[in-house]
Amino acid sequence: MNPFLSFLLQIAIAFPAAFIAGLISYFGFDAGWLISSGVMVAGGVAAYKGVGLYTSSQFLKRHGLTGKEYRYIRQNLEEGKRKLNRLHKALFSIKNFPSLKQRIDLMRITKKIYKMTKDEPKRFYKAERFYFSHLDSLIELAEKYAFLSSQPTRNTEIQLKLHETQRTLDELADAVEQDLYHIIRDDIDHLDFEIDVAKQAIEMNKGKKLIEDHRRLK
Repeated sequence: MNPFLSFLLQIAIAFPAAFIAGLISYFGFDAGWLISSGVMVAGGVAAYKGVGLYTSSQFLKRHGLTGKEYRYIRQNLEEGKRKLNRLHKALFSIKNFPSLKQRIDLMRITKKIYKMTKDEPKRFYKAERFYFSHLDSLIELAEKYAFLSSQPTRNTEIQLKLHETQRTLDELADAVEQDLYHIIRDDIDHLDFEIDVAKQAIEMNKGKKLIEDHRRLK
């Protein structure tokens, strides 16, 4: 469940639970205002944490993850988000109009990978090459390219380095596209399977219709 929606659900249940616990303590057990207030707070906290544990367990069950696995993935996604912010900042600061479309496409693909792995954490295992290798290389090259391209004067060596860096960035952009393809490979295979099943069903229906038409003619 979305963390914000989970928080709203916890609050929506915790407040009524706290109120009911306080009423039962005060009127049912004649506990007095002080003790009943404590029971009210304890009931609200227990309900809040209980709902949180339940929604977390359901989330982990739905995605087929253990708590340890999800903590590992969440930690790396948080680090990945910080790295993506650095990368996008560097790509925006590059003063090279011809490469603008390529940089926009690269930012779009990296955002897509992050969103997919955040929404479906188990996909992170298929994106490790992106997070642990390609993303770091992209940041390093983009930041250095932005720095060199911002220099007021450029000699032959700087121009050569800029050209070499741009070429390497292009190669890394292709590698990131392959990362995305690798992440959705299972979805493509599943779609191919569903298409084959649908085609077989269509052919079977056509065959049955021909047989029925043939019988009618008789």
